[in-house]
Amino acid sequence: MNGILSVTPLCQGTDDELIIACSELEKLTPYVPLMLNLNPKGTYLVVLGAGLTEDGKIRPVLEERLEAALRTAQRFPESPIVVTGGVPRNGITEAQAMKEWLVARGIPADRIIEEPRSTSTVENARFTNQVLLERGAAGAVLVTNRDHLRRAMINFRQAVDARIPIAGIVAE
Repeated sequence: MNGILSVTPLCQGTDDELIIACSELEKLTPYVPLMLNLNPKGTYLVVLGAGLTEDGKIRPVLEERLEAALRTAQRFPESPIVVTGGVPRNGITEAQAMKEWLVARGIPADRIIEEPRSTSTVENARFTNQVLLERGAAGAVLVTNRDHLRRAMINFRQAVDARIPIAGIVAE
């Protein structure tokens, strides 16, 4: 099952070595983590940004993430969505471009929360943690590419300081 280690207490603790070890053991898949099935309303989908083109358009790597997020969001219509990423190009942040992409494909705008300040995965984690804390999230499922997911899960698990479980979905 995807995300089983994300709900294991030691893996969600505050010890960086354990967080890293558990994250390295976790099998990364495109399948929905257990926590999303158990609590879709309290589990947030977090789509991690990727740089836009100079004219503010979405690159293919980011579109893969958005397509995976869209499929998951359609399956779990109660799950709130956070789109993360600053680094504006042509006056558009990654978060803004992602929200517009999702809305154009039928996701209600009021379901999507923008985190438009981050410039790195560590900042994605730190700033999104604040959003999750303020909104009382019970967990978060990161949506990003395979080569980014493990590092992102480590960063997010460190940022939430064992408050909520963090799992991931590989965008393919």
